[in-house]
Amino acid sequence: MSATIDLGTIEPGGERTERRDAAANRALILETAETLFNERGVENVCMADIAQAAGVGKGTLYRRFANKAELALALMDTQMREFQEAMLSRMRQQSEQGLSKLEQLDQFLDALIYFVDRHNPLLCVVQNEGLLESVGEQERQRPHFWQHMTVSGLLNAAIDEGELPPDLDTIYVADALLATLNASLFRFQREGRHFSLERISAGLRRLAAGLK
Repeated sequence: MSATIDLGTIEPGGERTERRDAAANRALILETAETLFNERGVENVCMADIAQAAGVGKGTLYRRFANKAELALALMDTQMREFQEAMLSRMRQQSEQGLSKLEQLDQFLDALIYFVDRHNPLLCVVQNEGLLESVGEQERQRPHFWQHMTVSGLLNAAIDEGELPPDLDTIYVADALLATLNASLFRFQREGRHFSLERISAGLRRLAAGLK
């Protein structure tokens, strides 16, 4: 009887080993970057610092992340997904409870403000490289895309339910509302003007309420 061969153990050309090594290096780089960012602040850490602390060559680092902005965006991926899932679940519950679309928009904008505040240092780095405003296929991977899709979707639903005028330019209005959460402007409001999150939230939600 011939022996059974476990194809999962065969690694032609070492490709599977290479993939595992690449995944391990990526995880190590992200973990190291997160630690350094927390210890020193995002702005005070460069790519060379991350490579040295992770014990990998600069070539290895740059093959995975072209710059610090791409690395910061990768770090935010899990947090963004968790925020999206939490908000979608909350909005489903709100619809079941009979909350209007404008009430849902109000609560979404409030939650988004706290998310932006929590991740502002990373968002500033990503924005400075222009990744938040990128277009094309990669746009779908950016934080702004999902936020805009959610806000414009709620605005369109509000029109359908007679809460807003039918001629409202929802694409423009969604851009205008989200522009107030520009990462650099948000930092200036928090650190320069010393606005509280409650004040920023109240101002943005007042703008949205004025659409009626």
